[in-house]
Amino acid sequence: MGSAKNGDLAVGVCVLLFAGLVAYLASLIPVSLYARVGPQVVPYGVAAGLFALGALLVAKALKGGWSGDDPELTMPVDWRSARWLALGLALNLAMIADLGFTLASTALFACTARCFGSTNPLKDVGLGFLLAVAAYLGFSKGLGINIGAGPLEALF
Repeated sequence: MGSAKNGDLAVGVCVLLFAGLVAYLASLIPVSLYARVGPQVVPYGVAAGLFALGALLVAKALKGGWSGDDPELTMPVDWRSARWLALGLALNLAMIADLGFTLASTALFACTARCFGSTNPLKDVGLGFLLAVAAYLGFSKGLGINIGAGPLEALF
């Protein structure tokens, strides 16, 4: 088995390990006794999906690998796009505690749009802001879940 095939197997095993971690962390979520469907349902579903994906990746790697099947998987990494995505994630982490969900998510959306090739930052910021406000209001007002309130969210 070549180094690419070993890499394919390693990716599959890592996905399986991640599925196990997600399942373990889901088991730590406290559940109320009166709820039929509790907060563990979605994390367990994610763990099941990750487990299925990991199993398929391992099976494909053992049959000869999967990364050589698609020429797009062997293309060089677009580091410029990766930097835009990393910047968006870093801004989100840096901003969410002090500035709140809406502004942090707007920055993340704009950087992610740039990562995918958008060349209209004003439109990206505007659309990101509208989506972030909608998400904030849906979670905060609709579901009563605090997802990061800042000075802007205090206006709502």
